[in-house]
Amino acid sequence: MTLTEGFSARSFAQRVGLKAHLGLEVDHGDHVLNPDLDAMIAANPLRDAAVLVPIVDRGDEAAVILTLRNANMRKHSGQIAFPGGAIDPEDNYEAETAALREAHEEIGLERGNVELIGRLPRYLTTTGYSITPVIGLVYSPFNLTPNADEVADVFEVPLSFLMNPANHRRESRVWQGKERFYYTMPFGDRFIWGVTAGIIRTLYERLYT
Repeated sequence: MTLTEGFSARSFAQRVGLKAHLGLEVDHGDHVLNPDLDAMIAANPLRDAAVLVPIVDRGDEAAVILTLRNANMRKHSGQIAFPGGAIDPEDNYEAETAALREAHEEIGLERGNVELIGRLPRYLTTTGYSITPVIGLVYSPFNLTPNADEVADVFEVPLSFLMNPANHRRESRVWQGKERFYYTMPFGDRFIWGVTAGIIRTLYERLYT
C-alpha cells in the first residue's frame, strides 16, 4: 500500500494502521536517551497510566491537542502534557477507557467525538509510571472545557510541526549528579519537553521514519 502524503488526519490514520501495531512489546521511555536509567526504573514498581494522543481532523492539516497543567498540581505542574492519568479499577484496567475518561475529566472532550485507532509502546518514566499512549482521531464539531483544578490551558499544535525532526531538540541538564538527555519542541511561547516530547518523538520515529 502506498502511503498518502501530507499531514491530514486521513494520512495519519493510514500510517497508524500500517505501522503502529508493530513492536508494541518494546518499551520506550526516559531510558532510551539515558540507558543507565534502566536499573532505576526496574528497581521500583510502576503505576499503570494512559494518555490520549488526540489528533484533530482539520482537513489537509491535522492538529494535536495538548494541555498546560495547572501550576498548583502536585506533579509536573506548569508542564505541557497530553490529557491522561492513572488507570483505575473503574477503567477495568484498560488503557483506552482510562485515556478517554481522563480526556473528558480534564478538558471536556466527549467520547463520541473520538475514534480510537491504535497505541504506542509503553513509555516508562523515572517518576514511577508506565504510560500507554492511546491514539485517537477527534472529529468536529466539539467544545472543550478545561477543568480549572488540573488544566490551565488547552491548545492545538499542527501535526506537521510536531512530526518535523528539525523541531526536535536534544538537550540535557544535570540531575542527581549526572547529565540527562531529553527532547524539547518549543512552539512559540509553548515549551514542550520531558515525557510529552518523548511520546511525540516516539510517534515520529514509528510513523514518519
